[in-house]
Amino acid sequence: MTLTNYIPNNSLLVVALIGLTFDFTPSLPAADEEAVTPEQRAAILKTFRDDVTPFLKNYCMPCHGDRRSKKGDVSFIGVFGRPGAGEFRKVWQMSSVSVNEHAMPPEYAKKQPTDEERKKFVGWIPKVKYLNPKDPGAFVIRRLNKVEYGNTLRDLLGVDPSVAKDLPDEVPGEGYLNTLSPLQTEQYLVIANEALNRALGPKDGPSTEKQQQLFGATPPPTADPREAAKKVARSLARNAYRRPASDEEIDVLLRVFDLARENKLDYPASLRLMLKAILVSPQFLFITPAKEHPTNETIVPLDDFQLASRVSYFLWSTMPDAELSALADQGKLNDPATLRSQVKRMLLDKRSRALFDGFGAQWLGISGLREKRFDPAKFPEMTPALRTAMYDEVRLFFDSIVRENRSVRGFIESDYTFVNESLAKIYGLKEKVSGPQMRRVQLADPNRGGILGMPGTLAMTSFPERTSAVKRGAWVLEQLLGEHIPPPPPNVPELDKQDKKKVADLTQRQRTELHRSNTVCANCHKVMDPIGFGLENFDAIGRWREKDESGGPIDAGGELPGGKKFSSPKELKAIIAERKEDLVRNVTEKLLAYALCRQLEGYDVTVVDRILEHLHEDDDRVQTMIVEVVTSYPFTHRRIK
Repeated sequence: MTLTNYIPNNSLLVVALIGLTFDFTPSLPAADEEAVTPEQRAAILKTFRDDVTPFLKNYCMPCHGDRRSKKGDVSFIGVFGRPGAGEFRKVWQMSSVSVNEHAMPPEYAKKQPTDEERKKFVGWIPKVKYLNPKDPGAFVIRRLNKVEYGNTLRDLLGVDPSVAKDLPDEVPGEGYLNTLSPLQTEQYLVIANEALNRALGPKDGPSTEKQQQLFGATPPPTADPREAAKKVARSLARNAYRRPASDEEIDVLLRVFDLARENKLDYPASLRLMLKAILVSPQFLFITPAKEHPTNETIVPLDDFQLASRVSYFLWSTMPDAELSALADQGKLNDPATLRSQVKRMLLDKRSRALFDGFGAQWLGISGLREKRFDPAKFPEMTPALRTAMYDEVRLFFDSIVRENRSVRGFIESDYTFVNESLAKIYGLKEKVSGPQMRRVQLADPNRGGILGMPGTLAMTSFPERTSAVKRGAWVLEQLLGEHIPPPPPNVPELDKQDKKKVADLTQRQRTELHRSNTVCANCHKVMDPIGFGLENFDAIGRWREKDESGGPIDAGGELPGGKKFSSPKELKAIIAERKEDLVRNVTEKLLAYALCRQLEGYDVTVVDRILEHLHEDDDRVQTMIVEVVTSYPFTHRRIK
């Protein structure tokens, strides 16, 4: 069903009318106040020229100075002219770790830096952030994603969010799509029709309670229906646009109303068409500012309405509620104390589950758990019900960390979880838990507890038929500790493609260790593999075991760079938890990127440092992290030029 069910051949006209009031022109980069004095910046650049540049040219550029063959996915091309550019942020981070741990230059390199050269190089990298001006970064006027669109229709019209189920899924990541194709426009028209039918009933049916709530009473014959429609338009637009509509926007909606009246639709049907036009408008589909700012401004605070929407979609994946909207109407939301109290309130609301579904599941890599394939002969237990329980365990655990305002370290160190009967069997707790209801349980096994020992995360870092020490090690390094693992080099055979005779009598661990005999692979695998081996007592769906798939005994011991040794998942967990600084910084960076809907760059590094200072003062508590993200400079400001 499309808009042509109401007015033949006018669907594109309605969309065009609504689109007249929205400018899609992207913002251009601009600089603001300096983060450091000119003298300090000059000193940092001098060190770059005198110490860092020779280091790069002598030890790095031979392998990482070619655009076409970026070894390890790292290139220093372009860095000499603008070392502080955001695009090089990850490169500097990786370089610092690799050089500090003597992983780079590789052992086989002909030239090796002295300890003093390494010290100067690594010591300069934290200062690169001060080369960036104070800037909130590129502001994304973005389209609501599939989940947000469905949730917003629910809160606006009272319909089930599944009304939007036929929209394509978004690509996960920090950014958001902000395009609107003709095909998507038609999809939104179909969904808007269905939502209105569910909320208001069929177009020719009797008036419903929701219709009366949205439209009010039909004006008497003596009244001016257009004036009445104007009041309704302002009310509908205030809720749907999440801000007061401009006079121009109201005029556009009234033109839709007039168009309906010209086509002999009665008053309620004309309002219904106007509401439908709202539901496919850029002002509804995109989070837009409430007002224009002076042309001489470069960076401005978000207006209260835009801030309300930004907070609400960040924490709830839906439109602001009545309390948040009222504060925006009163101009109070930009007050830091008010904003902080609203974040605390919102985190205790059941709608804050959206923070896990949007951020937590993506961060921990379990979004695809329900669709992940497992060998049914080896793992017949992986039913849809068990997959749901595995996902819900991680969600409930994440939610408990947030609601109880626990430390970020709790993601690693906790001694409790949530299970039902089917999941309890995976844990070996089948005698203690019965029924499908998820419930909180205390864990006596120190190898369990926290996300490292959860079946959901263990399953997502396995292959369909077996575990993968490499995948699990990479997951810990990248998702928990924030390290970058380059893609594997070409022409290295996977384990399943190794010489069958050569590996016939080897355990899974021994077969994996063959990769480390290749010098190209060794630098990454010597860090990744031990971590993965430390989790080998858990099979591909998270059950405890003493032997691996080959029938050989599990060797969960290992040693990490720096001499850290372990012999069990429990001891590995303790080592990971000791890297508190890396863990907290990584989660903070990922959360800030998710909140801003873009990758971090430039001045964002300084912002993260300031957030971490406040976090450390409060034992790295998660609610404090979320509050600090919401009240941060790039979250509350936008670049307009």
